Amino acid sequence: MTTKTFVLGGYQTDFSRNWAREGLSLFDMFKETVEGGLNATALEPDQINAAHVGNFTSELFCNQGHLGGFFTATDWRFDGMPAQRHEAACASGSMAMMSAMAEIEAGRYDVIAVLGIEMMRNVPGDQAAKFIGGPAMWADRECTDVKYPWPHIFSELADEYDHRYGLKFEHLAGISKINFDNARRNPNAQSRNWTFTDESFQENDEANPLISGRIRRSDCGQVTDGAAVVFLASERAAREYAQKHGKSIENIARIDGWGHRTSHISYKDKIEASRNGDYVVPNARRAIEDAFARANISIDDLSGIETHDCFTSNEYMAIDHFGITAPGESWKAIENGDIAMGGRIPVNPSGGLIGLGHPVGATGVRMMLDCAKQVTGTAGDYQVEGANKFGILNIGGSCTTVASFVVAA
Repeated sequence: MTTKTFVLGGYQTDFSRNWAREGLSLFDMFKETVEGGLNATALEPDQINAAHVGNFTSELFCNQGHLGGFFTATDWRFDGMPAQRHEAACASGSMAMMSAMAEIEAGRYDVIAVLGIEMMRNVPGDQAAKFIGGPAMWADRECTDVKYPWPHIFSELADEYDHRYGLKFEHLAGISKINFDNARRNPNAQSRNWTFTDESFQENDEANPLISGRIRRSDCGQVTDGAAVVFLASERAAREYAQKHGKSIENIARIDGWGHRTSHISYKDKIEASRNGDYVVPNARRAIEDAFARANISIDDLSGIETHDCFTSNEYMAIDHFGITAPGESWKAIENGDIAMGGRIPVNPSGGLIGLGHPVGATGVRMMLDCAKQVTGTAGDYQVEGANKFGILNIGGSCTTVASFVVAA
């Protein structure tokens, strides 16, 4: 990357909140996030040159689109600022990030707000499953008679691993345990105060019921309300910001590498195309390799990873696709404790989508904020000691859209 993009900081809402139950709206969430981000970074609205919003399904859940206009509704000092919204299912926030980075690299703007947001707990669970199901897959061809489309798809991913390499339930359960344990340290995690027993992570139909195929409750990411914002800056703006606030630019997070790949919308078509390869989801592997190449690093240079664990099978895929293990050997990193806090390369110290929560359009932005915290030593109780480089993998749909980043300081 010839032009550096820096992350000045940001803000995340408490993912345990149910905003509708509090009598609050999508705009209330948006406003709190923007104001929280400005306060956290000591920025003013007139210092923000442009804005990008990541969101998946606000029209379905909230009957609300055109979210860029919420900035001026938050503060009239944003009036006239260019703003736009991006959608790529669960990778919507990362697509907003990519566009903001491109504008900074092109020299259009120096400071850009990137906000991801989703309100999903204002409808019954079955309706929420429909709203986040069909639109992110091939709606009239996939899972048309399936009650819970995404558990079904990611059960098939687990089946594919089992077919190619073998897969044991206890390894998926191990991922779940790690993420829920990590979430207890995160003051914004949806599950931080939840109670579990040993049976919660076993093949126990009462304590851990089957949802679809081999996917059980403990394997699932959460239906979550939440938002996050980060403020990206050019090197010139980051240096000015550092000087104004008595910091060194070396202590401000920067994005050293990125990868963005898009494949077939159909899960089965993607898997069939990978049948003779080493990697089950080559689209994800290519995006990670692109990010590594741009950052000029290897997996051994990373201090940790924030990855998309909408289901445990997806994190299982991410482990070998990042290169933590050889293809098909993700189980080794789980058994060895490599991905746990204190391990060789902690994965999802935040708690991930399983423990922290998954407001769909916000996830990519939240990952960027958490990685910026890690590399600047400001992650609090879930800080990875000595972290200086973190990787991100954010996916949309059945790994149709994949984004990967390397964040460093």
